[in-house]
Amino acid sequence: MMDRRGFVGTVAATLLAIPLAGEAQQPGRIYRLGVLSLNARPTSDGGLNQWLTTYLRELGYVEGQNLVVEARFAEGQYDRLAGLAREIALIKPDVIVAIGTSAIQEGKLATTTVPIVFLTNVDPVAAGLVPSLAQPGGNVTGILIAPEGTLAGKKLELLREFVPRAKRIALLAPDDPGIGFRLQREEVRKAAASLGVELIVVTVQGGDYAGAFAAIGAARAAALFVGAHSVFLRDRKQIIGLAAKYRLPAIYEWPQHVKDGGLMSYGASDTETYRRVAVYVDRIFKGARPSELPIEQPSKLLLVINFNTAKALGLTLPQSLLLRADEVIQ
Repeated sequence: MMDRRGFVGTVAATLLAIPLAGEAQQPGRIYRLGVLSLNARPTSDGGLNQWLTTYLRELGYVEGQNLVVEARFAEGQYDRLAGLAREIALIKPDVIVAIGTSAIQEGKLATTTVPIVFLTNVDPVAAGLVPSLAQPGGNVTGILIAPEGTLAGKKLELLREFVPRAKRIALLAPDDPGIGFRLQREEVRKAAASLGVELIVVTVQGGDYAGAFAAIGAARAAALFVGAHSVFLRDRKQIIGLAAKYRLPAIYEWPQHVKDGGLMSYGASDTETYRRVAVYVDRIFKGARPSELPIEQPSKLLLVINFNTAKALGLTLPQSLLLRADEVIQ
């Protein structure tokens, strides 16, 4: 078992600490940041790349002045990641930000010297990315979206609490062969078995969301568990629209899903998670080694519910969930 608590307080204190004078940015220096992602290039309405540069600006790094960002996006094609990772490594940036388990794995294979800061919702020890959270060693550290496993089991419990009569629940899965989503899928399956729920796994092949939802409808699923994956954050509006069309109560990973019309979410704050990635990039720019930075996990998880979506679906918001909700969107 891993000790996931002993270093949380230390990390929180680190985030609040004021950099020492000796750690200030070097005048005239140009910092180079690599970004490696499985996804398509994010649009103007969000995504890690946009938020990362926003928060780095707050820390004094401005693109076109003292910051150069070399971003590579695989456009959902897993076989492109290895080549893109090698391409970024050859540029020799000061830091590489790797988004998702597949990108982290390819980044590690591409370089053992360039520092890598990752963002993932998968236990990096179980995935074989690092030996421990407290002492990651090597050139890799990062930010976890979930403090325990992938939160899949807890999210399925919350969805069942909202829709107690749901005996058949669909899991919307990405076309991702990596270990990251395999671990999440197994966690959902175990939770479904313990709850007496029939789990229907439907994979989105080649971005065909219409086909995936048609399959879910044909299977007569009573609710929808949207897998935690960066592709589904990017395509959230399309997913939310189809869930409404098929009248499926659904649970998502990020609060942003609920703000855009999804029923409910449980997980870390997306914007705060991105901010923490920027903090780690800043610390490495200023001389910290990845091996010295414990892998961070969120100290708070948010339950967010959209009251209007529940009403549109003809659902009554359970008092038990209402009392525990961190935010109810009207």
